[in-house]
Amino acid sequence: MRLPSRPARYAAAVAAFGVVLAGCSSEAGQQAEEQADNTVAVETDVDFEAGTTMAELAEAGTMTVGVKFDQPGFGLLNPSGDPEGFDVQIATIIAANLGIAPEDIEFVESVSANREPFIQNGTVDIVVATYTINDARKQIVDFAGPYYVAGQDIMVAAGNPEGIEGPDDLAGKNVCSVEGSTPAQNIRDNYPEATLTLFDVYSKCADALNNGQVDAVTTDNVILTGLVASNPDGFELVGNPFTEEPYGIGLSLGDTQFRTFINETLEASFEDGSWAQAWDSTAGAITGEDAPEPPTIDDY
Repeated sequence: MRLPSRPARYAAAVAAFGVVLAGCSSEAGQQAEEQADNTVAVETDVDFEAGTTMAELAEAGTMTVGVKFDQPGFGLLNPSGDPEGFDVQIATIIAANLGIAPEDIEFVESVSANREPFIQNGTVDIVVATYTINDARKQIVDFAGPYYVAGQDIMVAAGNPEGIEGPDDLAGKNVCSVEGSTPAQNIRDNYPEATLTLFDVYSKCADALNNGQVDAVTTDNVILTGLVASNPDGFELVGNPFTEEPYGIGLSLGDTQFRTFINETLEASFEDGSWAQAWDSTAGAITGEDAPEPPTIDDY
């Protein structure tokens, strides 16, 4: 389950960040300080049925988690080269209930296009990476959650020079998104008059919008809000969500016991306040929005 060394992976990711990481360094530093005070208590007396994924991970004392490295508020490398954000905190909550401390989690960069392969081939134990639950993906992997519900929106250059107010205005425009994402597929399926430019990560879309290569960027509103926060003089959010995107935790298909454990862990975090605290110290710190009501778990 191990990729090349953590420093090597981080160095490659940092090189790709460009304008986004530079603009987000202050927010990332603030998040790092806040998250230092947001450590979830690690269970010290765990007991799981032999042969389950929970027992195997607890015995190993470590787990590997796929997260994004370029999404402020959800998954972003901080100045120290460690990922932070709401998704990272959710993974930390799950690990803590397995008796695994934060420092024993190995975070692997998981872009939209490699999430299913990483789960299927055992590169990661779970994926927590702004990962929308949908029926097509349920044929390939299982999902716990959702732990958050976002909505697809549009980011434009400051001042909105193209006059884009919603998805119908994307006709004839060059729109950027990420390969393997549900927002990109939605544009293909429902707004075919838009020209779609695809990259592997959203930071490259932000760069493309910043240099005038594209007219707009589309993905989930919370991701775009973080990108706007990284460059408020250059970007703005249209603020007209047109889908619902329930974020789930991806795991191996058919591992019902592990999915049930994660769902129960999420439910407990909703009730004890750790989920809201995770939001407030990460995405909420960037967006300025208080934690919303937790979503209803879909225990399918």
